[in-house]
Amino acid sequence: MTDSNALDPEDRKIVTLARSARARNGVPEGAAVRDDTGRTYVAGTVELPSLRLSALRTAVAMAVASGAASLEAAAVVSGAEAVTEEDLAAVRDLGGPETPVLLAAPDGTVRSTTPAG
Repeated sequence: MTDSNALDPEDRKIVTLARSARARNGVPEGAAVRDDTGRTYVAGTVELPSLRLSALRTAVAMAVASGAASLEAAAVVSGAEAVTEEDLAAVRDLGGPETPVLLAAPDGTVRSTTPAG
């Protein structure tokens, strides 16, 4: 586990935003991504009868829909033990294989940082 206070302030910000989205919307996961200009995109899990997206894939889709050309970092707050390959693939598609993906517990403690690649 990583001391969240030891994170870069911008990474701590996306973890906090992801945690807030999860709590505010009462969803299993919250996520946030930061694009190459510093803009952030925040999302929660989408579960509709016709559409199911993880929070991280939703945040990446929001970034793409808003014109982001690349990602600097991504964060997901979840009870899961690992980031799914599908989520890593979405981050990799926009940010490249070295884009860091932070996985945090619901309390905001960062469990791991994994390159999207």
